[in-house]
Amino acid sequence: MKESGEEDPTGLQLVDFSVVFHDVGVLTDKLFPVVEAMQKHFSAGSGTYYSDSIFFLSVAMHQIMPKEILRIIQLDLDLKYKTNIRELFEEFDNFLPGAVIGIAREMQPVYRHTFWQFRHENPKTRVGSPPPEGLPGFNSGVMLLNLEAMRQSPLYGRLLEPSQVQQLADKYHFRGHLGDQDFFTMIGMEHPELFHVLDCTWNRQLCTWWRDHGYSDVFEAYFRCEGHVKIYHGNCNTPIPEA
Repeated sequence: MKESGEEDPTGLQLVDFSVVFHDVGVLTDKLFPVVEAMQKHFSAGSGTYYSDSIFFLSVAMHQIMPKEILRIIQLDLDLKYKTNIRELFEEFDNFLPGAVIGIAREMQPVYRHTFWQFRHENPKTRVGSPPPEGLPGFNSGVMLLNLEAMRQSPLYGRLLEPSQVQQLADKYHFRGHLGDQDFFTMIGMEHPELFHVLDCTWNRQLCTWWRDHGYSDVFEAYFRCEGHVKIYHGNCNTPIPEA
């Protein structure tokens, strides 16, 4: 979205917003090696929902966007805002040195399930366990992408290399199906310093699918979120509260 401003006769500034559309196919071609590596490990196969290339563009958004765009917020469509979105943008100010992405934790035991083999081989691991001590993974419904930090981070650049993706996938026996959030979750287990963890109130996920599919005994440990909700996330087509 481009913004330009000029003054009207009253002296007030008029703001003109124009929307720029991009061809996903063209963007994918630019990032083919990256997207191909992601699709191999983080989708359930050709034709499935998260296999579409659009679900992998965020990992290399810094290579797509013009250099003058330094920071962006990426949001899912199934969200309901309970506060001014400007407050979310101000979270960029809380990034520690080295952090490139702001993202909230996953609020279901999906990664307890995905990392099952690694957890079996490493019974004392924090990987896939619930907060606050555990590492439950991330949910990409609300993300702050510091594009300039992503461009300047040698570590993040290396992690995008297909060989590095393969190496970490092998280490964690990782085979996901949720697109970019699988990638962010996997590298977050290895390099948490790349992430600014948003409070759960910025991405209050409502989906309870895993509670009814084998994890009812631990579900609440992941799903619990205290505080005033700023953004509701109706993932899994879950109805969002009106109040």
